[in-house]
Amino acid sequence: MPPHPSVQVSGPRALIQARRAIVACHRCLRLRAYCAEVARTKRAAYRHEAYWGRPVPGFGDPDARILILGLAPAAHGANRTGRVFTGDGAGGSGDFLMGGLHRAGLASIPTSHHPADGLRLRGVFVAAAARCAPPGNKPLPGEVENCRPHLSAEVRALPRLRVVVALGRVAWDAWLAFVASSTALPRPRPAFTHGAEARLAPSGTTGPAGFTLVGCFHPSRQNTHTGKVTAAMYDDVFDRVVALAAGT
Repeated sequence: MPPHPSVQVSGPRALIQARRAIVACHRCLRLRAYCAEVARTKRAAYRHEAYWGRPVPGFGDPDARILILGLAPAAHGANRTGRVFTGDGAGGSGDFLMGGLHRAGLASIPTSHHPADGLRLRGVFVAAAARCAPPGNKPLPGEVENCRPHLSAEVRALPRLRVVVALGRVAWDAWLAFVASSTALPRPRPAFTHGAEARLAPSGTTGPAGFTLVGCFHPSRQNTHTGKVTAAMYDDVFDRVVALAAGT
């Protein structure tokens, strides 16, 4: 199947290879069936659009020092547009996240509406723990585990990474499981909360275990519209993340 017309395939060779493997993945039959059905039936507001309907790779700066890890594509957001945190409506999670990144100097614009909107990330790469839109926005644990090789491939293709921002508990646990596949986790196990920081190996350790993990509440409408998450809270987190990425 050819690429979605509005999604550019570019970047270092390893990222291109990782992207191709993600887009072609069929490990989770439940998710593939659901995404295909959503792409076929569509939402009325998007009935004239061609839905992506496939697993969604990460996107961003190949020289990124910061990885932002979300939950999963939205059925009528990234599953439609082919770019994670993109197209879930004005004021949705994509706009909230990009607004925070823009204020921190990490994104060219404060919104994320479609892949041809001119958004460019600086020093940041954005991906999701699960690469297919799940029913009810809730991937099964085994489905997140099936996506771990894709996360590994993207991390290997981003040699300058230093900080991982986990948007929500599922992303936090997915990163810990990824690290635990090759390195023992500290005891007690790092607990998720907004603003939490965890260094998962001694200072100087290279690879994923040597990154600093930062917790951040997910920018879902449920969180942002109830005040559980505010713009000021995101500004505080990204100020800290930028300092960590710079080594200060």
